[in-house]
Parts: sequence; C-alpha cells; structure tokens
Amino acid sequence: MSGIFGVVSKEDCAQTLFYGTDYHSHLGTEYGGMAVLGEKFSRQIHSIGQSQFKSKFFEDYKKMKGNKGIGAISDSDEQPMYLNSKFGPFCLVTTGLIENKEELVQYLFKKGVSFTEVSKGGVNVTELIAKLIVQGNDLIDGIEKMFDLIDGSCSLLLLSQEGIYAARDRLGYTPIVIGKSANAWAATSESSALPNLGFGIVKYLLPGEVVLLTEKGFLDTRKGCATQQICTFLWIYTGFPASSYEGVNTEVVRERCGRCLAKRDKDIKVDVVSGVPDSGVAHALGYAMESGSPYRRPLVKYTPGYGRSYTPPEQETRDLIAKMKLIPIREIIEGNRIVVCEDSIVRGTQLKNFTVNKLWDCGAKEVHVRPACPPLMFPCRFCLSTRSKNELVARRAIHALEDRDVENISEYLDHGSEKYKNMVEWIRRDLEVTTLRYQTIDDMVKAIGIPKEKLCLYCWTGEYPKASSPQKSKHSGKNGKKTKRRTK
Repeated sequence: MSGIFGVVSKEDCAQTLFYGTDYHSHLGTEYGGMAVLGEKFSRQIHSIGQSQFKSKFFEDYKKMKGNKGIGAISDSDEQPMYLNSKFGPFCLVTTGLIENKEELVQYLFKKGVSFTEVSKGGVNVTELIAKLIVQGNDLIDGIEKMFDLIDGSCSLLLLSQEGIYAARDRLGYTPIVIGKSANAWAATSESSALPNLGFGIVKYLLPGEVVLLTEKGFLDTRKGCATQQICTFLWIYTGFPASSYEGVNTEVVRERCGRCLAKRDKDIKVDVVSGVPDSGVAHALGYAMESGSPYRRPLVKYTPGYGRSYTPPEQETRDLIAKMKLIPIREIIEGNRIVVCEDSIVRGTQLKNFTVNKLWDCGAKEVHVRPACPPLMFPCRFCLSTRSKNELVARRAIHALEDRDVENISEYLDHGSEKYKNMVEWIRRDLEVTTLRYQTIDDMVKAIGIPKEKLCLYCWTGEYPKASSPQKSKHSGKNGKKTKRRTK
C-alpha cells in the first residue's frame, strides 16, 4: 500500500506536512516524497529503502515554504508527481492498484501522450493517473473520467493553486479522512496522523467523493456513492492501531478478533498467550482477555531497526527483516504451551522459519497458531495486500491435496467442510505447529462491526465488489467554483 497526507494552512505548512506524512511510514518502504506550494512549487522525493522518512526529509522540509502541500509514503512509485498542464501546474499523490495499467498506457499513447517517469513495473502509476486526469474538461471532470477508466482502485490528493483536491476511490477501498485544526485543514489515509498535529476528524470521505480543501474550509465538488467496499485487511493488518476507518478503531477491532478466536478454543489449555509483533499484539490481548490466560512476550520486536517484513517488494528483503526483527526470550518460552496470535498467514514461510522455529528452538512445549482472518485465497485486486495466487499457502495446500490446480474452490471456502479441514491440517503440518485454527468470515465481520456488504472480502471469497455511480453535485465553470463550501 501507500499512504498520503495533505494540508492547507493559514500559515506555513511544511512542518505539519513533514510529520503528517511520516505518520504513514508503516504503509510503504520504497519512496517518500513531499510537495509544497507557496510562491512556486517545491518538491522532494527520496528512496527510503535503507533509511527512515524522517532522516531523509528532516533538512528538506525546513527549506520548503508554502501554506499548502501533499506527501506520500509509497510502496512502489516515486511521488508526488509534478505536471504543468492545460489546467495549470499541479502535484499529485495516489494510493491503490490499477489492474489495467498497460491498457491505459496504450490508450494514452494513441492520444499522443508520452511518459517521462518509470518504476520497477514500467510506467509510474501516479504519472499515469495525472495524465488521465488532464484528459478531462477540468480537474474534477478529469478525476471522474479517470475513475471511469480504471480497473482497481485509486484515491488521491491533488495540489493546485486552488487548494488540495481529495478524492476517494469509487469502491471506497482505501480511506481518506478530513481533519480540521485551529488554522488548517488536512486530508489523510490514516486518521492516526491527525491528533498529535492538533487536528480533529471532521469527515470520512464517501466512495467516489471529491472535495477541495482551502484555507477557509472544504468544497463538496462531487458527492459519494451509496455503495461501499472498504478493505477489511485495514483492520486486520495494514492499518495503524490508533487509526479509525468509517469511525471504527483498529485496535478495538483486533481485540475483538482475539476474543472471537479464544471463544472457539475451549478444548485447549495454554500457559502463555502471545502475538507476533506488532500487528498480532492486539489480537493476542483480546485472546488473553477472553481466555483468562496471561499475555506475555516470548518474541520481542527490535523496533528501532526494522519495519514491517510484509511491505518490501522483494522476498529476500522480507525474509531478512522477519529473521532479524524478532528476538526470542527463552525464559518465557521454555517448557510453556504457547498460543501465537497472528494477523494472517500469507505464504507461511516467515511464520514457520522466523517465528515458530524460534519458539521450538527455545524449548516451547506446544505452539498453537491462531490467525485473525480466514485463509487467504485470492491475490488482492485493489492494492498490494496479497500478490500472486501461487504464493498463498492455502493455494499450495489445495494443489498438494488435489495434485492439480483447482478452479472451483468453493468447498475450501466453507470452514465446516471436510476439504477445508484437510487444507488447514496440511498447512498445520507444513508450519510444524501443535494446532492451527483460522478466524471465520462471520467472526471477522462481527469483530469489525460494519455490515458485510460494505466490506471488501475479495482476498478470502473471490467475490468482486462493484461500485454504484456517484451522485453528482451541481458543478459549472472551471474547477468547481459553484460548489457548496463546508466550513465546519
């Protein structure tokens, strides 16, 4: 994933932008970038693959002057992107995943459009989005037409002379939250970026909604969709514990997930409840509260040096981080029966090699693994939450059991079926753990507390969500000058 942050202030915004962007560091490990608009645009982009965002930008932000700006922590592409267009110059940051990227590139080639930026996957996606937007009659029309063309998801912040346009993807897969302080307005992927900077939450943008932030407030330029399909994985893993999405806090959801897991575990007795740091911790706390077994830390993350092992694009890097970041404590492990709460099991290799094996090596008596979500069955189509089908341990299990690739896996999706039980048993043996029990879809949805139809469950069910058409507000003239202003 990527994280984006923007601010429009009555004063200089560079410091707020710097810290607000940094609060998204858990969402990407490849690039960081900021753009500020004062008398002119000022932009900086750095690789953060081997260093933290703060260290790369600490001196840069002090030289950036202006009252509005946007920033991004990116998992793949360099951004913000700058474009001098027929609508005037603007900068753009995006988050999401465009499935039909190559088709759209060819579409623009035929229109005579060229690209200057490249990424590991070819054309820079943020540049592609920028050049799709300028095909419209104005910026808002361009954003809407871009939404019409893409398969996947794209939420964005666009910095122009008018202010910052904030647009949430039409599926509502990725969140955008609007905040207000005494002297400024902000838009952010993570609501946890707001409180320490003095902002209170004003609005969660609806799917497909577009607003314009100015020093005076924000303009409703396009109303949102009735349909919503927000990513469930935000609460389970990718989101920050202090963040809320659609008003539902992540830490609380994870505790409820842990409680649900414990309620299904009446037949085992354990000495220690633990969570794989960091995202598994809250799941484990909920499990401990429900079960009455003590929460302890047999594995401790060396936080200063290592981030998430999930976000780097290279498997070698992910494995190295997983190996080095968790340090076992033999005195807590030896001779104990341990429940390990994990947010999810994607490939299973890191859990086995760098978590479970460390527990066995330190003398654990039993190791019981409890993922907070069901088996992942499908690679994500809307962000980089899961990658290819063949990487998923559940799919490897099915292939091994059937001795072939299986198109119809409906029986494996039913947690009460024999095939599901056989799949889980295969994964248990592969992980070399005492027992393995996954969360059910229903318990996961119950823990979140949002109606099932408003959640994207594609990674588990393969059901492709569809968005309704947005409700258009009155819009005339360049860049939506006649829309209603909100100044809550």
